[in-house]
Amino acid sequence: MNRVIDIVDLNPKEIEECIQTALDIIKNPDKYAHVCEGKKLATLFFEPSTRTRMSFEAAMYELGGHVISMTDANTSSAAKGESVADTAKTVSCYADIIAIRHPKEGAAYVTAQNASIPVINAGDGGHCHPTQTTADLLTIYREKGGFDNLTIGLCGDLKFGRTVHSLINAMSRYKNIKFVLISPEELKLPSYVKKDVLQKNNIPYEQTTDLERAMPKLDVLYMTRVQRERFFNEEDYLRLKDSYILTPQKMKYARDDMIVMHPLPRVNEISVEVDTDPRACYFKQVLNGKYMRMALILKLLKEAGRI
Repeated sequence: MNRVIDIVDLNPKEIEECIQTALDIIKNPDKYAHVCEGKKLATLFFEPSTRTRMSFEAAMYELGGHVISMTDANTSSAAKGESVADTAKTVSCYADIIAIRHPKEGAAYVTAQNASIPVINAGDGGHCHPTQTTADLLTIYREKGGFDNLTIGLCGDLKFGRTVHSLINAMSRYKNIKFVLISPEELKLPSYVKKDVLQKNNIPYEQTTDLERAMPKLDVLYMTRVQRERFFNEEDYLRLKDSYILTPQKMKYARDDMIVMHPLPRVNEISVEVDTDPRACYFKQVLNGKYMRMALILKLLKEAGRI
């Protein structure tokens, strides 16, 4: 394997291997502190990011490697019109592995097709965000003890939410999974995801606009923000941005063992008062993301024969 563009590039066995590596990193950090010495990660971020970029960089540093970064497309040759393909070929001369975030769907795939080193998709437009999903999976694994027999509520922007699309793809491969899709009509899950993933695999799901009514049946509630950057019309964004706000009052409808997740950043869709609820796991997700990115970097570099 020389790329992870979509979460389905990792089969359940490989996900389990990454999880076990991440758990070993958590338990024995010193064992991994020098394994990537002399190796370089190139982070190519054509779109703003805090957690994803910094967690990739922290992951490589904690593995003993180095990072070279492009964090503003306006200061790169992309501003001069250089293609993603040429950028990939160029960066392959400098680094051992690439993590790329880009606003256009398919950009990570083009990068992987043209790079001579491993490539990890750090988010491409509204398509998918596989490493966020690995963070989500480790969080679910650690909090719920596994992936089978869960009812997962996905709330907010299900149309453009690449983290939602990736998580559905990942969780649909486990036993007795159900989804509750909670969104305004305008931000419903795309029909192709329902058809190609849920219906194709006979995964039960229901669609609703009512968060409070859905909450008592959920094992996991995955909140998302309404993303201003995905809208062409500011009026539509302003009308929909506060569709769902999770508050301590609404948490009273949830089970005692339900967990709340969010890929972050949040705007106001989760009240800060929920942060102290023991069921709030979104900052645990952040840390779990670093460990899973460490595991994924190790996996790809080993399989490419670079460590």
